[in-house]
Amino acid sequence: MTAQRRVVAEVLDGEHVHLTADEVLARATDRLPEISRATVYNTLGELVSLGEVIEVATDGRAKRYDPNAHQPHQHLVCSGCGAIRDVHPGGDPLSDLPVSERFGFSVSDAEVTYRGLCPGCAKA
Repeated sequence: MTAQRRVVAEVLDGEHVHLTADEVLARATDRLPEISRATVYNTLGELVSLGEVIEVATDGRAKRYDPNAHQPHQHLVCSGCGAIRDVHPGGDPLSDLPVSERFGFSVSDAEVTYRGLCPGCAKA
């Protein structure tokens, strides 16, 4: 693994990390000033292709990158500031969809996004 790729991976490490590519670039540049925008974007694309990172898009905002790719979870998104948190609700969204609502589809995946206001935006 190159120093550049290692830095991108380190920047994405942590719980509830959902950074945009530009945020990854800024943090990576702090650690390795010579890293290029192209390297960061290419590395993010490779990590998504390898299934190591999930690309999250919400409400037309910039895509965010979630390193929590190996544990099933949903997202809680603030409608005000766009903050994202990983959540682990009970139940299985695949089995929660009644057969009568599947319209003959063989359903293989479900994405549920919860929306609301974070404590900071709710106070404003």
